[in-house]
Amino acid sequence: MRVPLTLVLAACLAGAQDTATFRAGVSLVHVDAEVTAADGRIVGGLHQDDFRVLDEGKQQSILQFATEDEPLDLILLFDISGSMRAVVQEVAAAAHEGFKELQQGDRVCIMVFNRRSRVVAPFTEDLNAVDRTIQRDVLGIPFGGSTFIQEAVDDAALLFLHEKRTQRRRAVLIITDNIGVRSRREETVVRDFWEADALLSGLIVRNPKYEALRGVSVVLAPQSLAMRAGMKGIAEKTGGDFIPSADAGTAFQEAMRRIRSRYALYYALPEAKPGTRRAIRVELAQTAAKQYPKARVRARTGYLVPAKAEGVPGN
Repeated sequence: MRVPLTLVLAACLAGAQDTATFRAGVSLVHVDAEVTAADGRIVGGLHQDDFRVLDEGKQQSILQFATEDEPLDLILLFDISGSMRAVVQEVAAAAHEGFKELQQGDRVCIMVFNRRSRVVAPFTEDLNAVDRTIQRDVLGIPFGGSTFIQEAVDDAALLFLHEKRTQRRRAVLIITDNIGVRSRREETVVRDFWEADALLSGLIVRNPKYEALRGVSVVLAPQSLAMRAGMKGIAEKTGGDFIPSADAGTAFQEAMRRIRSRYALYYALPEAKPGTRRAIRVELAQTAAKQYPKARVRARTGYLVPAKAEGVPGN
């Protein structure tokens, strides 16, 4: 049975805007948001009043607001197709520094994929053990095979759906060249991420071997369209980010920092028929928008109304 994406808390805001003080009995919709300035830098230091959330076009009252204090569950999803070994080696070398962006209580799970995906190590707070898993177990796997990106990221979302729902943020970071065989409908994958209350971000590494095929006609290379089946559209709809880079180590640390520094917004679940798909838009409020002209807000674009309210999740 799938757990609905809506976060059902035993509480609602009753104190200062940045303090999680609640009263009982309110079902909340959770939205993670990232704000980048015109030059691409992350905008920090924003507050509850700096955001507007619209559900089906109607502005909602933000009842809870948090920044980096909420614990995080993160799935690292490594592409182990034939072209990716050198990239994963770079990430492995930078993993220790990248994990410094995380906080005490954060948990990391390791998955790998090519034609199929599998869990290498379950969620743990022991980041030194995660580092060793990447160095020893991930790099010890034979690299090769096809690249089924949509199926792999969907499997990561389904893993979250089978985890007990808690008041923890959820994210998947895929390390890939973003070139693979179309293996699942994007709409299906996005729906699973929405239900799992998770976002997908990507570290996309340049792969010169296949770049030439992007300009080749379908007549000469029929496989070229299939090879464009990547994760960017899914990331955009789940509110995630994607960082293209030729320097995988540096990009990994930046991707970790971006995932960890997001804002968490909560508002009351509107009355709607269970299973209904509802659209969300998050934007900067007027004052913040003037302060950061041309800023971009990344947040998921929708959610599914749950079939029923559930009990209070714990940490």
